[in-house]
Amino acid sequence: MAKHNLVGAEAEDRVCSYLSKNGYKILKQNWKTKFCEIDIIAQKLKTIFFVEVKYRATNQQGGGFEVVGHTKLKQMERSAGAWVAQNQWDGQYTLSVAEVSGEDYIINFIEDVYS
Repeated sequence: MAKHNLVGAEAEDRVCSYLSKNGYKILKQNWKTKFCEIDIIAQKLKTIFFVEVKYRATNQQGGGFEVVGHTKLKQMERSAGAWVAQNQWDGQYTLSVAEVSGEDYIINFIEDVYS
């Protein structure tokens, strides 16, 4: 596995730990179909959170939140819709982003990108 893939996997693992410590239940990590993928699917109370994880070693290329633009949000919406349909979920759900930065894997979490 390439180094950037290992770092990305570590960032996702750290976000899962962060979410678990903050009352979220991790339902799935790296959910995929041949058309889409979701980094983390978590649940807190009666809401499902579809979490995109963005790692940046430094802010030279901008922060993780900055790279989640319109196109990425549309991809996230399609992926969430696919999971919702496949799992017949009729409850609340939202799109979330976890920005992970530096060697210490500092996490900033936006629970609802549309808020």
